[in-house]
Amino acid sequence: MIYSITLILALQSLPQPTVEKVAAQPTQKEEPQKKSDTPIEPTTPTSPSDAVAPESKKAVGGAENKPAQNEITKELARSIERGLAFLASSQNDDGSFGRGRYGRHVGIASLAALAFMADGNLPGRGRYGEQVSRALEFVLANKSESGLLAAESTTGPMYGHGFATLFLGEIYGMNSTDSRVRDALVRAIDLILNSQNDEGGWRYNPVPYDADVSVTICQVMAMRSARNAGIKISKDTIDRAVRYVRDCQNADGGFRYMRQPGSSAWPRTAAGVTSLFYAGVYEDDSIERGLEYLSGNSTIATTGGTQMVAHYFYGQYYATQAMYLAGGDRWEKWWSRVREELIAIQSDDGSWIDHQAGESYATAMALIVLQMPNRYLPIFQR
Repeated sequence: MIYSITLILALQSLPQPTVEKVAAQPTQKEEPQKKSDTPIEPTTPTSPSDAVAPESKKAVGGAENKPAQNEITKELARSIERGLAFLASSQNDDGSFGRGRYGRHVGIASLAALAFMADGNLPGRGRYGEQVSRALEFVLANKSESGLLAAESTTGPMYGHGFATLFLGEIYGMNSTDSRVRDALVRAIDLILNSQNDEGGWRYNPVPYDADVSVTICQVMAMRSARNAGIKISKDTIDRAVRYVRDCQNADGGFRYMRQPGSSAWPRTAAGVTSLFYAGVYEDDSIERGLEYLSGNSTIATTGGTQMVAHYFYGQYYATQAMYLAGGDRWEKWWSRVREELIAIQSDDGSWIDHQAGESYATAMALIVLQMPNRYLPIFQR
């Protein structure tokens, strides 16, 4: 890895507490696991501002066991088929995806693998099992002794590290027989725990200096996946992350980028709400106000499809998870809109386009969103 001497020394000076392990999950079954048995414990509100939402506005439960009407359509199935075929064609010989600046990126490779897993594929199993296997080998080939998962050209590696750790957590939760995956997962989680800053969040580099909401959600999801797979995560770590995310919420219900004063935006609001859900907070005023902000400020709610906005796929990825976990009318209304919008902006070759991060990234994100009704990935369950 190419880092400055200062960064390397800072990383090496961090304490190295050992993640406590619990019993491994059962061996792989005929169908991917759909529900986690060991969620992160919900945090308890500690101040009036953290109080549970009024009874009339409480969450009605996620969409895990309450599908919306007509969730899966023929048009959706065709869109997914075309998207998966394109994504498979964009995989490189080393298991990575795409070209250019983000061509060798563990985060994008992991998101692509998760898109195939959302179709029911696992390493060596299923029509795209080979693609998942090759992506896994790429991620494992780019692990360091410190636990960091990052390719050589990566800058600000904690985004990719979070996505890659999430991928390893989902793999290990479905099949706990690969000792390489367990070792890489434990080391990756150790690094996340050691990199949490005093505010409770995470930032671009694996040192506990500053933090922002967009990097923090990646680490929270990674920890949730690992916890579901049997790796014990300290409650104090989760509580501190929850406090940080709550501290980033504005009076309008939206979330700003950092704790410092700033404006709300729907992509980071989606990340903030989803962080709370994956931290085990399901019924809370912060979530309710965040969901209200999303409903009134996202692109699909206001403009009906100006997809060329900043962080579009990032926002849809987290916003759709937030609505899925909220369930009820929120999920039903959101799902029909985002499904039709993503199908409408799909390219003729089956891809989706993001001019900054590339087609492989956008296609993987869109496919994960569109396959959420499959309910194959354990991370999407309460």
